[in-house]
Parts: sequence; C-alpha cells; structure tokens
Amino acid sequence: MTGALFEISFLLAAPFWLLMILAPGLRLTARVAASPFTVLPVLAVYLLMAVPVLPELWDAVRSPDIDTFRDLTALANGAGAIWAQVIAWDLLLGQWMFLEGRRLGISPWVMGPLLVLTILLSPFGLLVFLVLRAVRGPRARAGNGAPDRTTVRTLAG
Repeated sequence: MTGALFEISFLLAAPFWLLMILAPGLRLTARVAASPFTVLPVLAVYLLMAVPVLPELWDAVRSPDIDTFRDLTALANGAGAIWAQVIAWDLLLGQWMFLEGRRLGISPWVMGPLLVLTILLSPFGLLVFLVLRAVRGPRARAGNGAPDRTTVRTLAG
C-alpha cells in the first residue's frame, strides 16, 4: 500500500505540471495555477502516510538531527510522507514560478524547460528562475510598480 501511495503522490500532481508546461496559454491553466487547492490530493496522501509514523515524524521535526531524520526515512511511511510533502511544495513552487513568469512576460519556451527542471531538482530550478527573475524583473516592473490582479489573487489565496 505504501509503495502505491508513494507513486500516486506524483501522479496526482502531474496533470497540473503538464498543464503549465504543455498548455501555458490556456485560461484554464492560469486559473489552475492560481489555486492553492491543487495540492490537496497530494496532502491527503501525505496524511495517509504520515499518521502511522507520527511519533517518529514528530521526533524528527521537534529535535532535528541527521540520525533522527535518517530513522524516519528508513520507515516506508516516513520516506513516503516526506516524498508527498516534497511533491506538494514543489507543485506550489512551480505554480508560483508559472504565474510569476507570465507576469514578467517570460516565454513559455523558457518556462517549460525550467518547470521540468523544477519537477526534477526543485532547488536548481528555483535558483535559475530567481536569477532570471532578477534580470527580467526590473524591466517588467518599469510599468507602474503595482502587482497585477493574478499576483494579488495568488498571494491572497
């Protein structure tokens, strides 16, 4: 069961990634990317895996050290819960990058591969995006300096 949940956690997020990468111009994609609720199915999988190892999970976050974390990840549900958490946060990060890229006018031909990098190695994808945003940002903000409605809606949840 845990192995299936592990695999399902990414499968639940994959349609949203596919929309942002393969159909970035659709209004549906922008609406979906602006919603924080996309992660709820993945968080449900997280809870299914985290609850059975809650004492070990609590130990790992209450007093973090490498050995306690290693003990947690040695448990199938512990590793699965951490994986589902990573999938959920990566999806939220990807959604923010997608919306911010649209706001800044970054080409979908640039954002698509960058989102793929973020799926695979999110810290690298985020670093590349932050550099791109820093370079692109001043030109994009030269307008009125106010955030657009998409950004405000995203920040407001």
